[in-house]
Amino acid sequence: MNSENSGNCFGIRLHTAALAGQASATRLTFPKSSHIYNCGEEDSHLYVVESGQVKTVTHSREGKRCVLSIYGQNDVFGELCLLSGARAETATAMRRTTLIRIPTIWVTGCQDHGIREAFMTHLTARLSEQQQTIANLVTMDSEKRLAALLLTLGRKFGERRPPETLVIKERITQDELSGMVGTTRSRIGYFLKRFTDAGLVQRVSGAHLWVDERGLAEYVESE
Repeated sequence: MNSENSGNCFGIRLHTAALAGQASATRLTFPKSSHIYNCGEEDSHLYVVESGQVKTVTHSREGKRCVLSIYGQNDVFGELCLLSGARAETATAMRRTTLIRIPTIWVTGCQDHGIREAFMTHLTARLSEQQQTIANLVTMDSEKRLAALLLTLGRKFGERRPPETLVIKERITQDELSGMVGTTRSRIGYFLKRFTDAGLVQRVSGAHLWVDERGLAEYVESE
């Protein structure tokens, strides 16, 4: 099971428990660009995205911004508060977003075997995802890191269309891509043009980005 599916499985279980009144949950709605929580704040909750889109961001000591991840419907975020009540990142609504907020103490003490198992699977998959991100930073140049990121985002948010196409309808800016890849916005624009010229990505009507899944995968795996 990949990290997106495991996250959705856990998120769906939490959402179901919240709707059933079992999880001491609160539904919250945030307008676009508003902060859900800020780095350094005390917050002992997990969040499930009911609708909308969220990004988590941190900064280096020098002030350089790093976009850690982007979350969509049924994704869970905020797990790092299990290590410390203080947030190590800032979570921001990328558009109008509704969230289910659930106390971590309910999750860690839950007697539902299915939820506990989904939680452990979710944490394991998230660890694997972070290890892959580190491996990409060490072994890939920035152009291939962008290709790998577009493939991940396409598989997570994209709508599959034949033969092997992923259509991403949600808008993800070049600034956000640069913050996730670890390069400049101008380099992201240059790489996207190269991918477009090669037929690996396209701008299409009614969507943000069209991704050739097979082509990008072959490029990422090439020497």
